Amino acid sequence: MVNRVSRRTFLRISAVTGGALVFGDLIDQVLGLTGSSRAAMAGEPIKIGILDPLSSPYKTSSIHDVHGATVAMDWYNERGGVLGRPVSIIEADDASNVQTALKAATKLIKDDRVNFLMGTFNGDVSLAVAELAKKENKLFMVTGSHVLELTGSACHSHTFVFLPNAQMMAQAVTPHLIKAYGNRWYMVTADTMDGKAAAQAMTAALKSQGGEVIGATTTTFGATDFTAALTEAKNAKPGAIILNLYGWDLVNALKAYAKLELAKEKIGVGGMIGGEQIGRPLGYANNAGIWGLIWDPKINTEGSKRFIQGVIDKYNHTPTSRCYLGYAAMSQILEAVSRAGTTDTAAVINALEGHQFDGLKEGRSYFRAADHQHVQDVLVGEAYGKELGLGHYKILATVPGDSVAALQSDTPCRL
Repeated sequence: MVNRVSRRTFLRISAVTGGALVFGDLIDQVLGLTGSSRAAMAGEPIKIGILDPLSSPYKTSSIHDVHGATVAMDWYNERGGVLGRPVSIIEADDASNVQTALKAATKLIKDDRVNFLMGTFNGDVSLAVAELAKKENKLFMVTGSHVLELTGSACHSHTFVFLPNAQMMAQAVTPHLIKAYGNRWYMVTADTMDGKAAAQAMTAALKSQGGEVIGATTTTFGATDFTAALTEAKNAKPGAIILNLYGWDLVNALKAYAKLELAKEKIGVGGMIGGEQIGRPLGYANNAGIWGLIWDPKINTEGSKRFIQGVIDKYNHTPTSRCYLGYAAMSQILEAVSRAGTTDTAAVINALEGHQFDGLKEGRSYFRAADHQHVQDVLVGEAYGKELGLGHYKILATVPGDSVAALQSDTPCRL
C-alpha cells in the first residue's frame, strides 16, 4: 500500500526540516513508518555484487565507491527495502587484473547468486566483466571506467556506464587548461588502457583548439617516484604538464610536481579527472592544477545535500566523487527495480534505458537508450592549497553533458 501524504502532514515535515530531504527517523515518525513496518521486509535479499580494485593503486577510490553504495543501501533498507525485500551488498576485489576480476565476478554470479553487478575502475577489467555479465544475463553498472569502448565499439545491452567517458571529460576541461596555461602541453601517461584513453581524448581535445603536444612520457602503473618524468617534462618547457594518471599514481605525481616547484617555473598542471579522492590524500599544500571533476560537495541541490549528510552521518567524512558514483549508481539500480516491479534483468534494463533522474547535479541526468552512457554535467575545478568551503576545488564551470557527449549517430554502438 502506498502511503499518501496530506498537505497538513507535508507542512509538518517541512516545518521541522526546513523543506529539505533528510536522513534518519524524522520523516518516518511523521508518516507513521515504525520500526516494525521497516522490519516487515521478507523474502530473499536483492543482492548487489560490487567489484572494485580494493588492493591496487586505485584502492582509496574503491573504498569510497563502496561507502557511497552502502549509504544508498542503508537508506532503502531503513524504508522497507525494495519490493518488500532487503538489499545487501557483497564486495569483491578485482585487484586491477582481468583474470582476478573474472574469477571474482564468476563467484559473485555463481556462488553468491547476486542479482546485479556494479563497480570496476580499470578499462580492460570493465570490458572483460561486461562480456561475462552479458553471457550470464546480469546487468552491470560500471562506476569507475571512462574508456570509450564501453559505450562504443564494445558496448553491451547489459552494461550501463555511470562515469562521464574520456571524451566528455576532456572536452569539458581542455578550454580551461588552455586559458590558464596555454596550448603547448607535455603528457605524462600511465601504461594502462585508462591512461592511454585519457591521453588520446586530451590530445584530440587540444588539437581541436589548435594546440600541440610537445612531448610525452609513459610511466608504469603503480609508480611511486615521478621525479624523472617531471624533470623531463620541465626540460621541454611546456605551458602545462597533463597527468593522464589516477589513484595513487596521480597523488604521487602531484607530490613530485610540488617538490620540484614547477609552479615557480610557470609550468601548470592538470588533467582529465581529479577530485576530493585525490586532493585529500595529498593534503592541501600539495594540491594544484585544473581538473575535470565528476561531482563536488559544493553542488547545492537537495539530492546532493541529502547524500552529503548521509555519508557524514555514517562515515564521518565529506563524500568524494567516488562516494557519489557508488551512491548514485546503486540508487539508480534500485529505483529501476522498483519501477520494473521485478529483479528480472531484461525488465530492469528497460526501466533504465532513456530514464531521466536526479543525478545530484544542476543539469539533467539520463541513460541514453542508444549506448547506455550516463549523460550528465561535467564540472571543471581549480585545486586550492587550502580549505575552500567544502573541499579542495574552486568550481570554474559546470558543463552540460549534452554539449560534450558524442552524437548518438556518431557512436559505433549497436545494442
